[in-house]
Amino acid sequence: MIAHIQGKVTHRSPTYVVIDCGGVGYCLQISLNTYGKIGDSEALKLLTYLSIKEDSHTLYGFAEEEERQLFMQLISVSGVGTNTARMILSSLKPAEIKLAIVNGNWNLLKTIKGIGPKTAQRLVIDLQDKLKKVESPDMLQAAQFSSPAYEEALSALVMLGFGKVEAEKALNKIKQQNPESSVEQLVKLTLKSL
Repeated sequence: MIAHIQGKVTHRSPTYVVIDCGGVGYCLQISLNTYGKIGDSEALKLLTYLSIKEDSHTLYGFAEEEERQLFMQLISVSGVGTNTARMILSSLKPAEIKLAIVNGNWNLLKTIKGIGPKTAQRLVIDLQDKLKKVESPDMLQAAQFSSPAYEEALSALVMLGFGKVEAEKALNKIKQQNPESSVEQLVKLTLKSL
């Protein structure tokens, strides 16, 4: 398998990039998540997954190992192909997908284009135990909300004397209800709940 491709970007779009590596242009299918992370970089290194079918060989590119691993887990589920997995990764962040699966929230998964109730339930049934072994819901929750404002608010709460675990749980609840809050708002609301 081709593990990664590194080279100069000759074309980029929200669905694919072309990377010139040693004079050969490799077309890699990407998710919107990866597209957002690669920005306007001229030189790029993407982790890859090679899908081989009777009529095509398709390379999929990922900015991070976490996304590639999740992609491979998604396509291991019956009825979920590579394009469906890419659509799932384009619709939600990897941490949000994992959290939905671990918590059995198939209603969130079925809101993704191309995912019906049966496929959403199958994703939860097939992957829930696998993900629970390697991911804790609290870690996923924190990763889902990780942002500069979240990090600053957490740091402020710890400096005020609250335990990190206790502060994270309370802050996660507040961030879920108020996703666009400033650092000051997050701290004030969390202090009220502690």
